[in-house]
Amino acid sequence: MADLYGHLPRGPAGVMRAAKWSLLGLRAAWLHESSFRLEVCMFVVLGPLGWHLGADGVERALLIGSCLLVMAMELMNSSMEAVIERYGAEHHELAGRAKDMGSAAVFVLMMNVVLVWALLLLPRWL
Repeated sequence: MADLYGHLPRGPAGVMRAAKWSLLGLRAAWLHESSFRLEVCMFVVLGPLGWHLGADGVERALLIGSCLLVMAMELMNSSMEAVIERYGAEHHELAGRAKDMGSAAVFVLMMNVVLVWALLLLPRWL
């Protein structure tokens, strides 16, 4: 259906347009979302650490990938909050619930980072 409106990338030019839109989204998140900036700073530390501490490709993928998932969910949460704010800043129970659930999703993935890192790394040190 989206194809009817020309939104699906077609060929190399379409892929480049999609990449440009993605980079614009990352830039917007960096400029306007302090939580995203904090998570990127944490990834700058944890990404190389995960690469170094992972014993093989699977462990490295789990250590680094769990951190990437947090940033991806933060992008989704921020986009949802922006849409809600677009329709008005006044309090609405459903809008508040949606924002809380988005925040909870980020929190769950942060707990996943703690779990993955602990399960992979603690047995080596204990």
